[in-house]
Amino acid sequence: MPLLEVENIHSFYGHIQALRGVSLVVEEGEVVTLIGSNGAGKTTTLRSIHGVLPPKEGKVIFDGEEIQGTPAHDMISRGIAQSPEGRKIFSRMTVRENLEMGAYHRTDDIREDMERVFDLFPRLKERIKQEAGTMSGGEQQMLAIGRALMSRPKLLLLDEPSMGLAPVLVERIFQIIREINEQGTTILLVEQNANVALEIATRGYVLETGTVVNSAPAEKLRQDPKVREAYLGEI
Repeated sequence: MPLLEVENIHSFYGHIQALRGVSLVVEEGEVVTLIGSNGAGKTTTLRSIHGVLPPKEGKVIFDGEEIQGTPAHDMISRGIAQSPEGRKIFSRMTVRENLEMGAYHRTDDIREDMERVFDLFPRLKERIKQEAGTMSGGEQQMLAIGRALMSRPKLLLLDEPSMGLAPVLVERIFQIIREINEQGTTILLVEQNANVALEIATRGYVLETGTVVNSAPAEKLRQDPKVREAYLGEI
């Protein structure tokens, strides 16, 4: 049984249809990436899975249960966490307080998870008492991912983790994403930089105007002439 199945979902912003029958599958242990141009529906797909924008039609099945229509704040306890586009950290809270917010639903000891985050992102340990809004963009992205990990998710939704970062930081962030996956967390990744996304992904889906137009193992997508021309900057 796949960890996540999305079946023919249709999602709307008001009267504007953003997703038109999107279907995808994520197996446990995979990194699956969604690629496409701006406005293709990648972020909307994550929002629909996570309950921020519930689909009007179709099914979202997670760990064997239908979850479409479940409020976003209940997704954490089900095992889905998201590091959203634009990071959306709590800027006036410290690093520690942001991480604690990621584990707000838990009643057990979170110290082990906090140490895991600090092992992945040593910079956060150095900044533990610093207000999050005063940190650099790269540090804030580390914090957004770390906060999501504090809930011990089965599925981590990552939305544009490299946005606005210098190339050297992009490389580091993706090294850490690979490490998170190797530690056992399944990942569904939205990333504008299709080159790096397909380097670490198991499989990928290509979205255009709210529709999946291609899906294949990551290496096969990297060799697809249309994908190379449209998304990898190659002709």
